Amino acid sequence: MYLPVAIQIPACPGRIIRKEKSGTIYVYYQYRQRYNPEKRYAIPERACIGKLDSNGMLIPNENYRKYFPGVNLPGEKAQGFRSSCLRIGVFLVVRKLFSGYGLPEMLGEYFAPRDLGLFLDLAVYSLVSEDNAAQYYPDYAYNHPLFTEGMKMYSDSKISAFLNSVTDDQSIGFLNRWNRDRDCGERIYISYDSSNKNSQAGDLSMVEFGKSKDDSRLPVFNHSIAHDVGNRIPLFYEEYPGSIVDVSQLQFMIGKAKGYGYHHVGFILDRGYFSRENIMFLDENGYSFILMVKGMGKLVSELVLAHKGSFECRRACEIREHKAYGITIKAKLYAEDTRERFFHLYHGTGREHAEREQIEIRMERMAKLLKRHEGEEYTVCDFWKRYYDLHYDQKKFLFAKEKSEVVERELSLCGYFCIITSEQMTAREALTLYKSRDDSEKLFRGDKSYLGNRTMRVYSDESTSAKLFIEFVALIIRNKIYTSLKSAVLKNEKKANYMTVPAALHELEKIEMIKGGDGIYRLDHAVTATQKEILRAFGLDEQFVQAQAKELSETLRNL
Repeated sequence: MYLPVAIQIPACPGRIIRKEKSGTIYVYYQYRQRYNPEKRYAIPERACIGKLDSNGMLIPNENYRKYFPGVNLPGEKAQGFRSSCLRIGVFLVVRKLFSGYGLPEMLGEYFAPRDLGLFLDLAVYSLVSEDNAAQYYPDYAYNHPLFTEGMKMYSDSKISAFLNSVTDDQSIGFLNRWNRDRDCGERIYISYDSSNKNSQAGDLSMVEFGKSKDDSRLPVFNHSIAHDVGNRIPLFYEEYPGSIVDVSQLQFMIGKAKGYGYHHVGFILDRGYFSRENIMFLDENGYSFILMVKGMGKLVSELVLAHKGSFECRRACEIREHKAYGITIKAKLYAEDTRERFFHLYHGTGREHAEREQIEIRMERMAKLLKRHEGEEYTVCDFWKRYYDLHYDQKKFLFAKEKSEVVERELSLCGYFCIITSEQMTAREALTLYKSRDDSEKLFRGDKSYLGNRTMRVYSDESTSAKLFIEFVALIIRNKIYTSLKSAVLKNEKKANYMTVPAALHELEKIEMIKGGDGIYRLDHAVTATQKEILRAFGLDEQFVQAQAKELSETLRNL
């Protein structure tokens, strides 16, 4: 992305190189030379920092901010005007939550006051706008109160420069400080889950082609979060190359958890982390685990079939709050396992109907497609051979015969699933603990859907790390908003459609201050009944809004 300015080419003798391509002259900056011992000469490493316009002036790109961070570009001064209508609702609630966690003080240990305010503003911006693109931040700053000193509004190029200036020492220092305040001696369960993010462009060392969960052709990098399910709070995050699979990363995460001081913990994991090596590693380090496994998987299918019909209708096995029936059986995970584990088998009628429907639809589609290609040269993938005996005349496909016993076995396993625990507990306790990881699932849903972070629009490793850092702080607050609203709904036993995070933020955005003819900002109208109910979820009321609005009005008048 090119910046909307034209500047002189930097005076760096021997480091500025011009290259013409398709009639355009691009300017490169040679930032270092790397010696190649095999070829016995130094290889220059360069990055494009912009292109020349018709007057010979440089139109810089994002790389220019990376390699010349101290240079002020034209138009980068903070703007001196703002909207006559300021949306203050979300700002007031988030400021209260920031203060409750002590986040400004913690982050203030690693950021100067000016940068701290901008960091907090970017976190709130990602919450409100559901986006992470720096070029849209000035639009947000124009009609919202800000944490920056003097409520300064910065341009998108300033945001890019700031993102490039954030260091690993700052993010690592904050994570150490954040986890230092947790009660590491308390018995907790950590839900650990990962996802991956696409990268649209840029020279990112983490970006590699891996197994994208969005099924995209773009390269990806992985991002994971550890979440305390009991206290309902995110603990730390990781970023690592896209080619590393979940099962390989788990042991490194456990090492980090130990480094933060978490010893008396259990880990709640999905099936992507299951391997014999990981189970042994957890045992050796004294950590317990709760692991979800599909009922159709080879590991538990024999157990399911052996106990089928023994618990699905027994009232003593009912787990009403989760609409399932369950029993617990002792068994070993693998032949060489030295310990007996606890296999909690479950069955749900709703789940059974949904899974049976999926199988029937899949078989019907496969049968129609195979019928259509009879008499043609047609090759199917190995997955299909699991369900059909395929008959050919040389290369010509003749017909397919369904393997009824395979389909019938899968149908008989519909509705069953299994949770394996290393510690003894009831089927109800195991399912309740595993279901508590829903908060961490919603963290990733919020991260990608509501914070705009499905794709990272950055062009350097520094910017990527900075955005993930800001995103983690935003997720701490979004998670608090989610749990507060959820608790309020459970307490009132009334599910209102405005008590979800996106709807509540949208409603709070309607609390506005209008600039009068005397230049003073005042509340535009009283707080509505819906807004009052949302505010009560955070222990706030209309008097709080009025008092804070007066304080903001005084601050704006003094600027």
